[in-house]
Amino acid sequence: MLFVGSYAEAGDPGVYAYEMDTASGEIRLLDQASGLKNPTFLGVDAERRKVYAISETTKEGDRIGEIVAFDVVDAGKLHELNREVTIRPSSSHIQLDRSGRYAVVSGYHGGNVGLVEIQADGTVGRLVDERQHEGQGADPVRQDRPHPHSVAFSPDNRFALVADLGLDRIVVYTFEPEAGRLVFRSEAATPPGAGPRHLAFHPNGKWVYSINEVNSSLSLFYYDEATGQLALQDTVPTLPAGYAGDNTTAEVAISADGRYLYGSNRGHDSLVQYAIDPGSGRLTLVEHVSSEGGHPRHFALTPDGKHLIAANRDDNVLAVFAVAPDSGRLTFTGRTVSVSKPVCVKPVWF
Repeated sequence: MLFVGSYAEAGDPGVYAYEMDTASGEIRLLDQASGLKNPTFLGVDAERRKVYAISETTKEGDRIGEIVAFDVVDAGKLHELNREVTIRPSSSHIQLDRSGRYAVVSGYHGGNVGLVEIQADGTVGRLVDERQHEGQGADPVRQDRPHPHSVAFSPDNRFALVADLGLDRIVVYTFEPEAGRLVFRSEAATPPGAGPRHLAFHPNGKWVYSINEVNSSLSLFYYDEATGQLALQDTVPTLPAGYAGDNTTAEVAISADGRYLYGSNRGHDSLVQYAIDPGSGRLTLVEHVSSEGGHPRHFALTPDGKHLIAANRDDNVLAVFAVAPDSGRLTFTGRTVSVSKPVCVKPVWF
């Protein structure tokens, strides 16, 4: 199954469910859901066959974010279960904790992070905790205030790591599920003006990589599993040497075997591949390939590692790449899917 979130008006389709043939890479539409404004990012609980989409709505005349829960029923149909409001003025990202009991939403525009209960039946519960970030970063335009962009849970589910683009900080919270709260633990800085956007844990659990939107770079942190502390080790560019055009980055992902890291460039419109040193975690450039569309806002590796799917927002297209098993290199398969303004793509076994 492949689930896609997008920019959309409430009257138009915004969340899509597809079936993907893992051998050929062929993708077939099963269902689509409307009634959500800008359901850009999704969380998927494959075990319970649930999909959670962020959306925008109003409450008492004010703009506010919401989460909409879907049950994935027979033949891949999306059945809406319920929806609940979350944080003001909106949310930019959603991440389920590793137990599926909670979702964390990031408020890029409000500088806040919200913890939301997921009920035993899979419906969305209430907002139980909210953290407000303060301060600013080095870039006076992009970093004039906090901009939490995404959250990643540690492999043991003890910590929630928040990438704050506006502060040049990865803020680490202790996650206390029984109490339903996030407690500040520590923070680590990227280089000034980097603007961390999304995070990826290496399969060994000891390294965390941040893709930095503002200066188009990737940062490596060593991660202390016992304390949740991060220590910056290295930062490398996502762009080819000599490229002088406008660019921002978007997504970062690591192959299941831990050998390769991938990132996306919006402007250069490419996917960058790095090899990961097995001893130090440091990155060595392999290549850049075209994302086969404009503004690759997100991408994902399929669970079997055989394909990578890039969501090119400005050309309204998902592009399917084959991943070479020995080198990790990407080859465009020629397969594409037309989707209006895709932002998030989530391939999962169902």
